[in-house]
Amino acid sequence: MADIDVDLLRKIVKEVISETSAANKKVDFSNNSGASSNTATATVTNKNQPEAKDAPLQLDWFKHEGPAKQGTAVDEVVVAVLPGFAEHMTENITGVSHKDILRQVTAGIEEEGLRARVIKVYRTADVSFAAAEGDKLCGSGIAIAIQSKGTTVIHQRDEDPLTNLELFPQAPVITLDTYRAIGINAAKYAKGESPTPVPTVNDQMARVQYQAKSALMHIKETKYVVQGKGPDEIQVNFD
Repeated sequence: MADIDVDLLRKIVKEVISETSAANKKVDFSNNSGASSNTATATVTNKNQPEAKDAPLQLDWFKHEGPAKQGTAVDEVVVAVLPGFAEHMTENITGVSHKDILRQVTAGIEEEGLRARVIKVYRTADVSFAAAEGDKLCGSGIAIAIQSKGTTVIHQRDEDPLTNLELFPQAPVITLDTYRAIGINAAKYAKGESPTPVPTVNDQMARVQYQAKSALMHIKETKYVVQGKGPDEIQVNFD
């Protein structure tokens, strides 16, 4: 069995204590500077703690375009990323960049002749519930959801959140080729086909090796959940 990273476990405990003490925080999603709603940021206040200092990264390739709208195009697949994705965490659990992950997923969708539409979900840190939120806005009814740590699902509208078309729970073994294949299969579902599920690897040692880091990344993802905030439309540019 892999050795336990004691320092990382201590960090997780500190994060948990921090999140517990901040349970009474108030989220104010107001626009204080008169800027457009596209650039408004959530202000977190707590009588026992200072304001959060980790503002979202400003990225040239990942731009907010306002609230996500109901899609009507049957040739689109929604890719729903979770609250910490790209702007607070930039890599998955094994160090693969979020930009490269999105590049491959969208390339897979486009390979099948469909269009990828990226949104950011704020109300949940659960990948299945994020997918269920995404497919409701998708013209084809098919959505892919991706957690910051890399866990991914393909989901179909009108199914329960935990009833996924395909689930990829072990983020450490998902490669860029797998992400591309996920995009391809999602597009095939959107076209009414029944593709062969993307092959997955079940590596029990990876589960042990990355368990602590996975917990830490999930805690951080949850930190950026904003109750009641709808998803944003995201424009991505891979040039």
